[in-house]
Amino acid sequence: MAVPHTWPRAFRKFLTPYLDTLHHAKQRACLPKYLRGLLAGLERKSIEPIAEYVGLPYQRLHHFIHASPWKADELERVLVQQAQTLCGGKHSVLIIDDTALPKTGVHSVGVTHQYCGALGKLANCQSLVTLTLAGDRVFAPLAMRLFLPKTWTDDPERCTAAGVPVERLTPSSKGALALDELDRVLALGVTFRVVLADAGYGINKAFRQALTARGLTWAVGVVGHQKVFRQEVVIVPPGVSALGHPCKNPRPSDEARPVHDVLNALPPHAWRAVRGQGKACWVVIRARIADGAVYHYGRHLPGEEVWVVGEKRRSGEVKYYITNHNERTSKAQLVRDIRARWACETCHQQLKEELGLDHFEGRSWQGLEHHLALVLLTMLFLQSLRTTDLQHRTLPGVRRWVSVVLDVVRDGRCPHCSGVVSRTPCRSPCRSPDGRTSEVLGTSRSSQGLMGTR
Repeated sequence: MAVPHTWPRAFRKFLTPYLDTLHHAKQRACLPKYLRGLLAGLERKSIEPIAEYVGLPYQRLHHFIHASPWKADELERVLVQQAQTLCGGKHSVLIIDDTALPKTGVHSVGVTHQYCGALGKLANCQSLVTLTLAGDRVFAPLAMRLFLPKTWTDDPERCTAAGVPVERLTPSSKGALALDELDRVLALGVTFRVVLADAGYGINKAFRQALTARGLTWAVGVVGHQKVFRQEVVIVPPGVSALGHPCKNPRPSDEARPVHDVLNALPPHAWRAVRGQGKACWVVIRARIADGAVYHYGRHLPGEEVWVVGEKRRSGEVKYYITNHNERTSKAQLVRDIRARWACETCHQQLKEELGLDHFEGRSWQGLEHHLALVLLTMLFLQSLRTTDLQHRTLPGVRRWVSVVLDVVRDGRCPHCSGVVSRTPCRSPCRSPDGRTSEVLGTSRSSQGLMGTR
């Protein structure tokens, strides 16, 4: 265990640039308290239990989240810059995905009957488009934006009552929302090697072409009926067809075929495991995706040249991917990049289970945006600790340690046995959460000054 009394100091140092974006003393007082509540081991991390835990009046904390006019965008700007410092660079990946927050009512902003991944079925929920930056060892969430379904954008009065900004009343798809956020983080200096997304975004031709137009390398999931051409296909100019009929439009020399037919036609020995990437079997071929201009009855001309990747899992399920990596990229590198997308699934799970992402009980747009920004801020703080003091601990373990140590600062008690901290070391056989006997601080002046004595 690292010296606990350094963590409160790191907590204050981490929060300094965020507190500088707030223009009122009460806002600067409430932000650390709310984060303390998110770090605590509370069963429910909504405003009321957090206010009770940190000792703030409920109405004050409620006003800070729902009504106070501080801008979440300013906090997120600092968050993106710190995330870039933490895990950005040429070895990182940017993952675009979405996650759902189940809701029982229909009055919360953005709630509609749609597919909810958390429940695995259609249900009332809010859908959030997310961007996650993942490095070699840690990941950092960059943004979470609420997707407004058509049932909301078609009802301006309902949106106005929930406080939706005027610029968000225009209908927008999840792909377009993700591209807007991608442009924002790129403008803030975020760097990465490749953009990853699942089939929910990968089946969108406009989304893939927009990534290519930005000069980005991408790897996305696709469905099995996505059509591709052979790599050797050529475009035949307008002229006379093989049957002697005049052709007004250019046409491909071969017919496009679905991805699952192309890959399943390969011999069994073409599917091989990749060292260090689990027990799934992979196959990779070069092809041209059928997403060019329409030439006849909805058929598309060949588009850009891509890698087509198939993953056959032990359960028998087959997944398909398309990526525009350079043609000299190795199969192992393609597989590593594709599998890196699972970092966002871990991120979403930990945001919900550890930091109460889905515990917010407000209905307004501003309240939800404030809550999302503070949850992302808390996650970034925990990830920053994992790169320094706690390199070999899981994020849930780090959250428990930080919660215990921050409680010591407030209560002046031993972080393990809850005994009162004195000028002499605690002699009780208390144990840390990992089961090891711990010598409790209290002897050094620095720890006494930070923790207090009773």
